Amino acid sequence: MFIAVLKGFRSVYMALLSNERSQYSGANGSNALHAAVKYGDQDFVEQLVDKHPEKAKVLARQADSKRDTPMHLTAHFNRDRILTLMLRCDRSLGYELHEEHSTPLLSVAADRGHVAFARALLEHCPDAPYHDEQGRTCLHEAVDKDRAEFVEFILDDNSKLRKLVNMLDSVDDSALHLAVQKNNPRMVRALLDHPDIDITVVNQRNCTAIWNLYHDGDYVKTINWNKICCLILNADRRAETDIYNFQEEIRNKVIDTTRKDAKSLIQTYTSNTSLVAILIATITFAAAFTLPGGYSSDAGSEGLPIMARKVAFQAFLIFDTSAMCASLVVAFICVIARWMDFEFLLHYRSVTTKLMWFAYMATTLAFATGLYTVLEDRLPWLAIAICVLSVLLPVLTMLVGKWPILKLRIRYGRSDFLDMV
Repeated sequence: MFIAVLKGFRSVYMALLSNERSQYSGANGSNALHAAVKYGDQDFVEQLVDKHPEKAKVLARQADSKRDTPMHLTAHFNRDRILTLMLRCDRSLGYELHEEHSTPLLSVAADRGHVAFARALLEHCPDAPYHDEQGRTCLHEAVDKDRAEFVEFILDDNSKLRKLVNMLDSVDDSALHLAVQKNNPRMVRALLDHPDIDITVVNQRNCTAIWNLYHDGDYVKTINWNKICCLILNADRRAETDIYNFQEEIRNKVIDTTRKDAKSLIQTYTSNTSLVAILIATITFAAAFTLPGGYSSDAGSEGLPIMARKVAFQAFLIFDTSAMCASLVVAFICVIARWMDFEFLLHYRSVTTKLMWFAYMATTLAFATGLYTVLEDRLPWLAIAICVLSVLLPVLTMLVGKWPILKLRIRYGRSDFLDMV
């Protein structure tokens, strides 16, 4: 029977199901129902339940060498239809616990993020167990495994599991503690939106969830970390002092680390900056000798620019020269950078960043005015469109680069905290 189900030989297992003496056992302690659940053979389960309901109940509770019963495999593989068939046979199967840590089916589904399975289970067993022997609920499990969709399912207004929001595990961590620790703003937002959430709950270390912002050094100052700070501030303004202190202490740690790594930081920044500066200088230098409209060949004005009297051409020369000069200055500053001086690093980065932005804007304007010079007489609409796009390019670049922080400012307004980000 086990091999027939494993291979999908329907005619074989249908014949075996008609024989009362058929054997259902298989490899590694598993049985035919294990194989049917694993490979989604709903037809076999339906035939088994119809013809041998008592045998189906026994097989559903048999554990394999990994201590997994077929019921736990339905949760693991998201077999909600097979689950429904088994529960119609025996509703008590929905209350099965795993031999290891007494893990319920809901926790197995939460571990895999199977919302459809959990919904089907709760439909037939609304009081199904939701925590293991250590007090860890299916909500804890979903948060720990970054199953945001499952978390939102649990916290939904119509969910039978909404009461889990403030429950604590064996170390008194709530789901909010874990969500902050996982640095997942989507789950933090879902939890904070719950009307019964208590953000003042403390664990065995006497810490509220907000303190996990400080303990998780790997995520500090990331965009998600800052989003979580804003979400908590929005939910409870009393946390503002703690977050401000976190920011100050973290900023000091970053400065200390940066002082130690000043040489490598300057070398990295210098190599990238000098490459861009040399590229801009090369482009603008070449553009200066490939003038829009070309050179005159008329007697008495040989070699002079044809468009020299146009204002747009004169603007092109000014912007092109400005971009080349600024980029050359940056390139030579990179050469004379003093490697071990941290204060110079701050000054160097500030100056070169401003000069590179100036060179970038001047280059785009030189491009726009150069094309405007040759297009304004025949295609004025195209010349204007090119100028508008070129002027907007630096602005769009800034918006794209700063968008994550700008989005936080739009959502939460100006604050001292966001000024520190």
